[in-house]
Amino acid sequence: MIFHSLDFLVFFVVTLATYWWLPLRGQNLLLLAASYVFYGWIHPWFLTLIFATTFIDYWSARRMTERPEHRKAWLWLSIVTNFGMLGFFKYFGFFAANVAAAAAAIGWNVPQAALEILLPVGISFYTFQSMSYTIDVYRHHAPARTSFVDMAAFVSFFPHLVAGPIMRATNLLPQFERERQFSAAAARDATLLMVWGFFKKLVIADNVGVIANKVFALESPEFPVLWAGVFAFAIQIYADFSAYTDIARGVAKWFGFDLIKNFEQPYLAASPSEFWRRWNISLSTWFRDYVYIPLGGSRAGAPREAINVMVTFLTSGLWHGASWNYVLWGAYHGILLILDRVVGRIWTPTDGVRRALRVVQVPAMFMLTCLGWLIFRETDGGQLLRHLQVTPFGVSALGASAGAYLFLLAFLYSIPLWVQDLWAELGGPDLSIAIDETETTVNWQRTVAQAALCGVMVAGIVVLRSQAALDFIYFAF
Repeated sequence: MIFHSLDFLVFFVVTLATYWWLPLRGQNLLLLAASYVFYGWIHPWFLTLIFATTFIDYWSARRMTERPEHRKAWLWLSIVTNFGMLGFFKYFGFFAANVAAAAAAIGWNVPQAALEILLPVGISFYTFQSMSYTIDVYRHHAPARTSFVDMAAFVSFFPHLVAGPIMRATNLLPQFERERQFSAAAARDATLLMVWGFFKKLVIADNVGVIANKVFALESPEFPVLWAGVFAFAIQIYADFSAYTDIARGVAKWFGFDLIKNFEQPYLAASPSEFWRRWNISLSTWFRDYVYIPLGGSRAGAPREAINVMVTFLTSGLWHGASWNYVLWGAYHGILLILDRVVGRIWTPTDGVRRALRVVQVPAMFMLTCLGWLIFRETDGGQLLRHLQVTPFGVSALGASAGAYLFLLAFLYSIPLWVQDLWAELGGPDLSIAIDETETTVNWQRTVAQAALCGVMVAGIVVLRSQAALDFIYFAF
């Protein structure tokens, strides 16, 4: 079930109308049932996987508490089964194809396994979320829960189930365990978040996505056309992914839950390290806490730190998909981060110099990010190599005008995104975050501002919505 569908609208209204009439235990049972309906709507067999993940991690955590002398064994049970299911469904075909290719290169004829495996939507997200629970229990950062319903609802919570943000047990599970009260202020904020998310998806992401898809379908695009397509994809993936997060946060807020903000104006970052503090924050911090720091982080000297960074980013790249371009994308960002840290150790500018340099660093970082998106978007290695060899010299008049037109069109669609990010970066008030969710009187000024913004965005959706309905990009991961 997808957010921008009539099925979801009916599902959401019916679930919400029932939810607030129930006591806490009834609310959690309803959310669990609703989440399973949401996830199994198209492919009911997906439910067996998410139930298996939940069941194994629930009992592993319980046994860590009941049999502390075997804590590590139960942790490894969780890790091996989680990575085993994720690896089989996401990487079996990739592994089989590469083994067959490697064997062929040395003259061995190894038949490739002919097995078509349907990738369960969201498996990378809920696997990481569930596994973080058992790791946190092992580290004594969270207690093992006795309620299977709460644990299962935590793993399968439908607003963020298929594309994040990845929530930690220490943050989300306590919200399932405490009483929740309906808040009119939170409902208004949630509505604004959802409408903004739908606007970003249907107006910005889907329209620029059409541009990107057409450019990347060309066999030999000229330099201006290619990079107009890369720019369009950079806007598409940010608008698309952050749209899902905003809708998820808004839906969750209607049910009394707060999900973390997953993006903080990433294209206004001035360095690689700052970009990764702003982009897909829940996944970045997951890899930091469960991969980079356990490897030793920056505690063992610069050479080991560089190795730890590369291992973390290579793993992060592979997490995105079973294709070498994602690994290359991870390596590219790992190298950028290592160079950024080396420069930071050599030279520490004053605050004044840093502010002056930011005017140059922000667009430079955006261009470096766009180069990364070219690697990320092009899954064909040969085509990627050809794209990287395209130069700005000898461009035809038609290529120059076509590239300018496509870039300008993508930029026009992206203006609301840039305006919102600049507003937030300069400290403008965020109307989607309640000042006081326990307010007993209506804040009319805030309510009118929210209603006006929603009205403008709904009108924009009606008039400017793309005719091409594209899936959320991160459904593929």
